[in-house]
Amino acid sequence: MSNVIRIGTRDSKLALWQAETVQSLLKDKNIDSELIPVKSEGDLDLITPLYAMGVEGVFTKTLDAYLLSNKIDVAVHSMKDVPTQLAQGIAQGAVLKRANHKDLFVYKNKAVYEKYFHSNADEQRLLQGVVATGSVRRKAQLLHKFPNLTVENLRGNVQTRMKKLHENNWDAAIFAAAGLERIDERPQTSVEMDWMLPAPAQGAIMIVCRENDKEAFEKINSLNDEQTALCVKIERDFLKTLMGGCSTPISALAEIVDDTMVFKGNILSPDGKQKVETEKEIIASNADELGILAAKELLRNGADEIVKAIKNA
Repeated sequence: MSNVIRIGTRDSKLALWQAETVQSLLKDKNIDSELIPVKSEGDLDLITPLYAMGVEGVFTKTLDAYLLSNKIDVAVHSMKDVPTQLAQGIAQGAVLKRANHKDLFVYKNKAVYEKYFHSNADEQRLLQGVVATGSVRRKAQLLHKFPNLTVENLRGNVQTRMKKLHENNWDAAIFAAAGLERIDERPQTSVEMDWMLPAPAQGAIMIVCRENDKEAFEKINSLNDEQTALCVKIERDFLKTLMGGCSTPISALAEIVDDTMVFKGNILSPDGKQKVETEKEIIASNADELGILAAKELLRNGADEIVKAIKNA
């Protein structure tokens, strides 16, 4: 590797922001780098729902190929897009300090906001409307809370999805809060969905390198945030132990409060009708295996039937 680290990134506005953030952090440590934007398969197909594309790592495998063919030295990803099993020859180098982990409800007008957030439980179960999302996880949680809702597929980068929201007769669309906040495009007509559990590792940025590139690893590992790395490891262990893909309705959040690791996780059937969930607290220093243990408990308590149904479908 030369003295200049080649940083591979998707070419969307958000992905470039993430890569530029890594570049800036490296510069602060007197490490030179250059950005190499790459268009991923997930960016090229903006119509097919993510869960129907039939492949894990739809946003990462192009950069994996660039990395393994030595066209780049490191790659920067939204960690929730990264498969729980990294490609052979690729290693996790660092996880940056996590940003906002929540999902964001972007609505058309005040009447929509009132309808979804100021109605009681009975009214919510009868509520009819249209909300857009490309995430099977968000769809399942929406349908669990609002079973009469219509959920439209929504794909594309942040700007494309926002444009589609305003062009269509939808009530709202759901975005990751961190994505909109990072590029300063969170609209005033938005509210955090405190009741919706996020995707494992949502809000975290991951940097990977080749397993045998010790020089690149040492440079990017200097950016690693240990608390975030532990929390997202627990969340991804939970996902992997249950069945493991970013296109499954599995949610998880691990947070350190004082010296305690607080974990919440769930799995839903895609139609939102079935839900199995768990909450755990443990001393943070003993929490390394918490995601695996929580997933195994869920499997014993009915999650195995949901997993079987999803696999058969």
